[in-house]
Amino acid sequence: MILVAGSANLDFVVRASHIPQPGETVLGQSFTTYPGGKGANQAVAAARAGAASTHMLLGLGQDSFATPLEQSLTQAGVVQHIVRTQAATGTAFICVSDDGENAITVAPGANAELAPQHLPSLKGYSHLLMQLETPLATVQAYAAQARQQGVTVVLNAAPAQSLPSALLELVDILVVNEGELAAVAQHQGSIAECLQRLHVPTVVVTLGGRGCCARMGDQFVVQSAFPIKPVDTTGAGDTFCGTLVASLSQGLDMAQALLNASAAGALACTVAGAQSSIPTQAQVQTLVTTAPTLSAENSQALRHYCGL
Repeated sequence: MILVAGSANLDFVVRASHIPQPGETVLGQSFTTYPGGKGANQAVAAARAGAASTHMLLGLGQDSFATPLEQSLTQAGVVQHIVRTQAATGTAFICVSDDGENAITVAPGANAELAPQHLPSLKGYSHLLMQLETPLATVQAYAAQARQQGVTVVLNAAPAQSLPSALLELVDILVVNEGELAAVAQHQGSIAECLQRLHVPTVVVTLGGRGCCARMGDQFVVQSAFPIKPVDTTGAGDTFCGTLVASLSQGLDMAQALLNASAAGALACTVAGAQSSIPTQAQVQTLVTTAPTLSAENSQALRHYCGL
């Protein structure tokens, strides 16, 4: 079983020609609400990947914003451990541009109420997946309890911030994008240089349209991105994380897990919304088996970009 401990937000999404600059007003084209939040997105992705049973620990308010979040998780088959608080349910305000990029502002609300004592029994779980949209002290406390009980700790260090060494020492698998890698490593060099500065057994770096790279001890694996035309990149990184952990929980090696996660993340970019864009296992496998084979030149170019 997989336990995701993290955030759940109701996303308020406006599509516009471009993302506003400071002080600029942009007329939007449409407005929609979607279930979101890094934790909830990753839980849905893990559940849809068709691996082990997926559970989620989350904080919700006693308001109408909580209802669509619970419904989305239930529909995906995620077992919920809800901490109901007096704070409002978390929200995110997202602007999506015509080229699929986004800018996001999050109001944590009930997510900030998750505390160390809320962690359920970890008996039977193989992986604990967390992010940084809940209190850092709580994340570290959960990681410590998981480490003590032999549960694999996976941390998606997003949003980007520097992390205490005491937390990193408890992490088995760290998942970051380029900006988050630089923030955690506190270094602006190449991907390889940043990875060498992190004393975490396994680190996975997502590189957007280029692909991804993983370091496991002294070994490196790269996976080129699947070519797609992006519609909305919201939730793509979360889809990658949830699918990656689901694949690893099945006993797949890192190369195959990166392949599945990359395919799922690519598909998520082709549909609007966060959880609404997360593909099923069947859709992922169809892309993996039907997409054109990525050339050796692609992999070599990616290794060169990473400084390998």
